[in-house]
Amino acid sequence: MSSLRDSVLLDIRLGADARRHIAERGLSPRDITCMPAAAGGPKGLALLPFDRLFAREWLPQTKRIELIGASIGAWRMAALAHADPLRALDRLQTAYVREQNYPHRPSTSQVATVCRGVARALTKDTALRLADRVSLSIITARARGPLAAGTRGAFARAAIANTVARRRLAAHLERVVFQAGAPPRLAVRDDPFGYETVPLTQVNLEDALLASGSIPLICDPVRNIPGAPSGDYWDGGLIDFHLLLPYRELGGVVLYPHFVPWVTPGWLDKSLRWRARPRDHAWLANVVLIAPSSAMLQRLPNGKLPDRSDFYHYGVDHAGRIAAWERAIAECERFAEAALAWLNQPDLSLARPL
Repeated sequence: MSSLRDSVLLDIRLGADARRHIAERGLSPRDITCMPAAAGGPKGLALLPFDRLFAREWLPQTKRIELIGASIGAWRMAALAHADPLRALDRLQTAYVREQNYPHRPSTSQVATVCRGVARALTKDTALRLADRVSLSIITARARGPLAAGTRGAFARAAIANTVARRRLAAHLERVVFQAGAPPRLAVRDDPFGYETVPLTQVNLEDALLASGSIPLICDPVRNIPGAPSGDYWDGGLIDFHLLLPYRELGGVVLYPHFVPWVTPGWLDKSLRWRARPRDHAWLANVVLIAPSSAMLQRLPNGKLPDRSDFYHYGVDHAGRIAAWERAIAECERFAEAALAWLNQPDLSLARPL
């Protein structure tokens, strides 16, 4: 295990309640009530080493925990919720890194086929078996209004509506959450996007995972998922990019391993300066967010996290991309060790407000 001298690799942000909890009672696995996992494509690969350490050392000691994610975050949490999380995380990494080999300018159907293969690799030969104390929630975005009608320019209209006000995006997208395991307590009430819940089963698991990561204009939607309302399902990050949700209602501490030290509400908000990095949000009061520091990022290939631009940068040089991503994941083992060392012995002087 890394020493706290490696804390320079961490960017730690605390909500006010989380700081108070740690100051008064310290921190233990039994305090953790929820782990969110953001959308963000290949950036999520940087957190796989932390997921493995958490699965080995903290997850078995939790009292009751909700795992919730969108896009690659949903894929990570589905692996973590599995009866054999380490094996599932290994399958996810291998499939996501090594099997996403696209031709030059792939069609949306080609991308959908490859991504389905990744989802299938994660779920094949495995039953959906969760421990009694674990709940799993996979966030998707169901098209409605102009998007559901397939109107030309519908996504451009949705983006414009979101720029005017986030609530206006709800005329185009509805939040649908696929759930399994222990009854979850986290929900969003009085929200224009809704919080439609659907039982997550072995029959719809692959479709739900694929839908949660299906990016408009890059990938085909997933249509008519079994057990869910009919329609087209898209990336859950469109509504819940970094999962800004009412965690305070859960009590305890929410542990949020993240790849950036802020929580952006929706994917379309990331370019809106006034909405991209909310500060001191009431919903995040009990959150402990741990992200790689700028010093950590400098250690990675190209000085950054893996991201979707790598598909364009490397093109059909699949071996070059795979080598860069695998090196980045290996480097992030130091981040994971430093993060778990801090959790085991929190030093509040190293943390800043969230």
